[in-house]
Amino acid sequence: MKQLRDNFLESAGTVLPIVALVLLMSVTAAPLQAGVMVLFLFGTLMLIFGMSLFTIGSGMSMSPLGEGIGVELTRARGLLLPGLVCFALGVLITVAEPDLSVLAQQVPSIPNAVLILSVALGVGAFLVLAMLRTAKGAPLRRLLFIFYAAVALLAAFAPGSFIPAAFDSGGVTTGPITVPFIMALGAGMASVRGDSRSGEDSFGLVALCSVGPIISVLALSIFFKPTAETEPFAIARVLTTADAFRALVAALPGYAREVLAAFLPLVGVFLLFQLLCRRFRPHQLLRISVGLVYTFLGLVLFLTGANVGFMAAGQLIGSGLAASRRWLLVPFGAAAGFFVVAAEPAVYTLKKQVAEVTNGAVGERAIGLGLSVGVGAAVGIAMLRVVCSLPLWWFLLAFYSVALAVSFFVPPIYTGIAFDSGGVASGPMTTTFMLPLAMGACSALGGDLMTDAFGLVALVAAAPPVTIQLMGLGGELRRRSRLRRATGELSQVEDIIIYYDEEAS
Repeated sequence: MKQLRDNFLESAGTVLPIVALVLLMSVTAAPLQAGVMVLFLFGTLMLIFGMSLFTIGSGMSMSPLGEGIGVELTRARGLLLPGLVCFALGVLITVAEPDLSVLAQQVPSIPNAVLILSVALGVGAFLVLAMLRTAKGAPLRRLLFIFYAAVALLAAFAPGSFIPAAFDSGGVTTGPITVPFIMALGAGMASVRGDSRSGEDSFGLVALCSVGPIISVLALSIFFKPTAETEPFAIARVLTTADAFRALVAALPGYAREVLAAFLPLVGVFLLFQLLCRRFRPHQLLRISVGLVYTFLGLVLFLTGANVGFMAAGQLIGSGLAASRRWLLVPFGAAAGFFVVAAEPAVYTLKKQVAEVTNGAVGERAIGLGLSVGVGAAVGIAMLRVVCSLPLWWFLLAFYSVALAVSFFVPPIYTGIAFDSGGVASGPMTTTFMLPLAMGACSALGGDLMTDAFGLVALVAAAPPVTIQLMGLGGELRRRSRLRRATGELSQVEDIIIYYDEEAS
């Protein structure tokens, strides 16, 4: 109960700034209906409770399960069986990711099942590649450079209207279910090696798994031509507090089924893994089982509160600002992005693993600040794109060029953390609040949703690799400066010692 209370207070602290921003806009530039505001506040309570339960449950279940599977796969003889297992895990987890279903419904011309399967195959293939990289210790930045060059080449031949959706798919696949498991899987794989680079190689799986969907959708888009317009999210009619309560209660079973569908493959893998390896003892099995229940309940509450409560508020604020004071979209988007990323469920997992692997050398507060600055800048740029109809490709090219260039000047562990952060930051809060904000503004301004509103998730995923690596570069430069200063002082001491030795002789 103490842990639940502490997590509740921490979750409330991350969400309350968003509530303050929405309240400020609702009484000034973008008034909201009373029922929508009540729905938003009810959704906020569900979101806070859900995030508290998810944080506890993920640490009890997803992390030890992923790490255990990673350890056993690395110890297996040969690479065929671990490769098949990683491919199957990547496909199963991705197919069940709730955010991917939302994206698939918004992409015209490509059938939902075809898009979801293509993205899942991309994640499965790149999870295998990530496993091989961890086992062999290959440099992450080299692989990222090669595959993002392939992305740029494919983008040159893909229809321009599909480029935002392709990059968005790379962000939504690394959701709250996928990220804790994949990060723990990487930590388990790297821990078996036990060499000096095992810590830095425990990061990077999320980064590579984010590239696979982009390549898959870009390749798929070459064979499909856009023939239909996407539509904004439908907003339920809510007039009273009772309507708001009924809307949330009515949505609970649907999100429970979605989360259950995502959990069943994990539970099946857990049971099969335990039967084959006998890794966990009875008390550990009980703890993991209870943790899975907490994680399930937390995700159901979180997704219901975020999707039902935040989506309508985001879309109406976007359309209201666009209709009255469109240039407020940029500062409001930047401020909302700065605070929203702290409420992403997977961000807690990332910060915790970073602190553990680096023994506190890379602090949780520093990672959180780097994420907030990056996401704030990304959402501000996304709103600027909506207002001015600027091409997405310019900004993506700039972000990834800088990120890949800086990767050659920072310690490799920062590169893994930074590119993993991009996938972690683009979670359900981005798709349920920030994306509807952009879509509402785009519709009010008469823009093209596919080219102007879509791409926000892609920018959110592209900015943290830049900001966190620049933070790492600054730290590295300060370390080298201190080292040079210490070396100079040591040289002076040595000169003094030599001088007195000569005098004495």
